Amino acid sequence: MNTGPSDVLPAAGLYEVVHRRRDVRSQFTGEPVPGDVLARVLAAAHAAPSVGLSQPWDFVLVEDPGTRRAFHDHVRRERDAFAASLTGAEAERFARIKIDGVLESGLSVVVTYDAERGGPAVLGRHAIADTGLYSVCLAIQNLWLAATAEGLGVGWVSFYREPFVRRLLGIPDGVRPVAWLCLGPVTHTETVPDLERHGWRSRLPLETVVHREHW
Repeated sequence: MNTGPSDVLPAAGLYEVVHRRRDVRSQFTGEPVPGDVLARVLAAAHAAPSVGLSQPWDFVLVEDPGTRRAFHDHVRRERDAFAASLTGAEAERFARIKIDGVLESGLSVVVTYDAERGGPAVLGRHAIADTGLYSVCLAIQNLWLAATAEGLGVGWVSFYREPFVRRLLGIPDGVRPVAWLCLGPVTHTETVPDLERHGWRSRLPLETVVHREHW
């Protein structure tokens, strides 16, 4: 089916969601995600484009408090290790930053990457092996934007070691846990992202990262 001007959806809502999206850590209410909403969010993630239509992602839903507590303890140890590498003002800034909402959110979604999915010959991956991993990241972005549109918060936790998560969740060898996402209803979302509010980094102006014709 060809699309024309009459088939174009209003863009304003999409741009509003893109700019409203936040990495949420402190605002989770702990309330459950309604089943129909979760189904829509996961369907949006599964609708992402993928190299060679390999769809190399899986979504592990983690609600068990014991599992989330074990992961949270691991995250805290990794946070402490990173904090020990900092000094001076940088250490002080990091000490004020909350890095996860694993216990507060009530639901975690772990997104994985299976490099064997769609193989052995994945169309479009022969020259750039990472296109499979890029595909998983597109699914994560779809999930994040859909959740934002549904009024949910998402927080990507990156303070973990892949072998630990693989053992904790029984993920097969060769499958990578790419993202541990905290997902759930929130009281609100911040207008300014946490890392900017805490002075960790400032957002670069668009014109500083746009190049024309060559670098």
